[in-house]
Amino acid sequence: MLFETICIQNGSIQHLSYHQARFDASRAALFGEEAGRVDLGSVIKPPSGSCILKCRIEYGSQITQISYTPYKRRCIKKLKKVSSSIEYAHKYTDREAIEELFQTRGDADDILIIRDGLVTDTSIANIAFYDGRKWLTPKTPLLRGTTRERLIRSGFLVPRDIGVNEIESFERFALMNAMIGFSPVENGIITD
Repeated sequence: MLFETICIQNGSIQHLSYHQARFDASRAALFGEEAGRVDLGSVIKPPSGSCILKCRIEYGSQITQISYTPYKRRCIKKLKKVSSSIEYAHKYTDREAIEELFQTRGDADDILIIRDGLVTDTSIANIAFYDGRKWLTPKTPLLRGTTRERLIRSGFLVPRDIGVNEIESFERFALMNAMIGFSPVENGIITD
């Protein structure tokens, strides 16, 4: 089973085309043509209201559940580097391996997953680093997030390999996902 998380603001579905593209690509890769086409815009029916909602769509070859919950943002300032060979190319509902890594964070708010000496993602977001001129994001993230994809296409983010030994050379970092958008972290800390 997989899932897609989509931000709904004031009843409006945010960046649907990017979610549709990932949904289609994941279903095609894992289930082939048997999955058929599903238009997310026709099945998402958010309740009315002015709050920010997290729409979660669970699916396999077909959609099995759609839920809407008010979104509460986590405060993330401190990341702990964690090395792992984890693979997470599709947004699976089974996140046990990521949760096990997350449990090693100690007093940090989240983890920064390092694979083969390269920065990938946190447990819940893609990451970017500011070098004083431009924002860089790992060329090989665990998951190709929709916000990351949108910002790469716009030219705002530059994908490249980021070695774990480079982290301290950057001025700051930002986290990004469908619910928080692109969010620079003020006074962020990354520890061993």
